Amino acid sequence: MTKTNHQATVSAIVLAAGMGTRMHSRLPKVMHKIADLPLVNHVVNALADALVTDITVVVGPNMDVVSKAVAPHRAVEQTGQAGTGDAVKAALGSVPATQGHVLVLFGADPLIHPETIEQMITRRGQEDNPAVVVLGYRVNNPDGYGRLVTGDDDQLAAIVESNEADAATLEINLCNSGIMAIDRTVLPRLVAQITNDNKKGEYYLTDIVAIARAEGLHCAYVEGDFDDFIGVDSRHDLAEAEQAIQRRLQGRVLAGGATLVDPSSVHFSYDTRIGMDVLIEPHVVFGPGVSVDDGATIRSFSHLEGCHVSAEAVIGPYARLRPGTQIGEKVKIGNFVEVKNATFGASAKANHLSYVGDADVGAGANIGAGTITCNYDGFNKSETVIGAGAFIGSNTALVAPVKIGEGAIIGAGSTISKEVAKDALAITRADQKNIDGYAVKFRSKKARLKTASKIKE
Repeated sequence: MTKTNHQATVSAIVLAAGMGTRMHSRLPKVMHKIADLPLVNHVVNALADALVTDITVVVGPNMDVVSKAVAPHRAVEQTGQAGTGDAVKAALGSVPATQGHVLVLFGADPLIHPETIEQMITRRGQEDNPAVVVLGYRVNNPDGYGRLVTGDDDQLAAIVESNEADAATLEINLCNSGIMAIDRTVLPRLVAQITNDNKKGEYYLTDIVAIARAEGLHCAYVEGDFDDFIGVDSRHDLAEAEQAIQRRLQGRVLAGGATLVDPSSVHFSYDTRIGMDVLIEPHVVFGPGVSVDDGATIRSFSHLEGCHVSAEAVIGPYARLRPGTQIGEKVKIGNFVEVKNATFGASAKANHLSYVGDADVGAGANIGAGTITCNYDGFNKSETVIGAGAFIGSNTALVAPVKIGEGAIIGAGSTISKEVAKDALAITRADQKNIDGYAVKFRSKKARLKTASKIKE
């Protein structure tokens, strides 16, 4: 579908005022995350991808955390929280009257596709000019879902909540997603006529379909995929939504030309970027802010966050890349190596059992096992600079701020706190002292003491 810039024609209202009591959490429901992003931000991002820029988010009292999360978009407060119709009424004062269409979506329905939003806008703008377009979906077991009662073609007669439906209506398997596209010019009038004369005593936005039809206005519906409408009301729902979005992200990575040995065991974030011919082994976690270039390999049980991995680099197994890390081409970061806020030049190596933080590692440098950069003194973070082609021997501590020159060699077991010149050798080990025969005398003495102790007992 070709995208159209809807900035001048479409507004969106995102309903996000519910606390979600079934989540059993102090956090507002829409702030719980899937793929490392709050639910409500998934909805806002889908709108942005559909080129809808005028967005109003309806929040409840004391939900500043939601308002901040959706900024710079508008947030308005629904004080009474008396249903979806009441929420839209609270938002209408902020929606520009010049807009032709108003979309209504739910902040806890994070899987909506931009293409589905486009479909709604397109149907609302067709020549028959429906006052209300509702997005529906079909399920084999519709128990608990509101039903769309339809007429000829895509005519929509009414939306009936499940607990208000008669037996004939409950036989319908076309269900209501709650997502609507509404004519801005008639929306205030329709909302003003909604009553709370129902079993819950709430103002249902769904009533505007029957109200519009009573005025002789045309209403329509479009059908979407069920996976678009996994709403989150409980921790179980949250887990299902996480699984669904991971399947979507895994599919995107595979379609982009990467290999996933065991797709279901790999966790992606909403913004993970993976290049072509990347190999990802099982049980890898990508936190937010990760990009991996073509031909890299991410081995099993590695954890990456806030980092960039260049082409043909090899990471892991059991490696951890923390925020601020930049890995150059053909770099090797091996098992049980942790890298934080550090840059590795092309073909540099840290193959095992090391911590490299707040550092600049030159091209071709080799960091031996057990090396650490002592970058934090309890108050400040300081930088370690390792020159190109330098060799850092095993079990070395580099006490920052410190600079190791190009091609320098650091002897194993050293603690380096001063600058090492280019091509120099630096060793800080104490002189070794050997005492011949001591081990025999030591073992004999310990054996006698142990025997004497047993006799006393």
